[in-house]
Amino acid sequence: MAVDALAGAYAEAANGSQVSRKLEGSLKSDLSKATDEELMNVCKEFEAYFTEQVFKSMQKMVPESKDSSSANQQMKDYYKEELIKQYAASSSERGGLGIAQMLYEQMKRNYDMPTVEETNVSEAE
Repeated sequence: MAVDALAGAYAEAANGSQVSRKLEGSLKSDLSKATDEELMNVCKEFEAYFTEQVFKSMQKMVPESKDSSSANQQMKDYYKEELIKQYAASSSERGGLGIAQMLYEQMKRNYDMPTVEETNVSEAE
């Protein structure tokens, strides 16, 4: 394996672990005092990370051509990685799979905070 490819693999692994550590830190923090916006942002981060992992797994199932040079392959891998991250983040921001909204509502119930439905009912009364 070439040094460039090894460096690229290390950078990818380090970047992926940084993202997962940041998300893990957010989820382990005390969210009982978080605002609705902060709570929803954490839920969207989780959905984006989850979706990114699904996309990466799907990408591994696609056979790749071995005809390109290592420099070209490294650039392709980098852009694929960035594209997957952007797809996942964009999907989460637009409601995506709905995981963020379900997680948000569940966390609100767990922290005994009023959910959107409960707030709408109390306002109607």
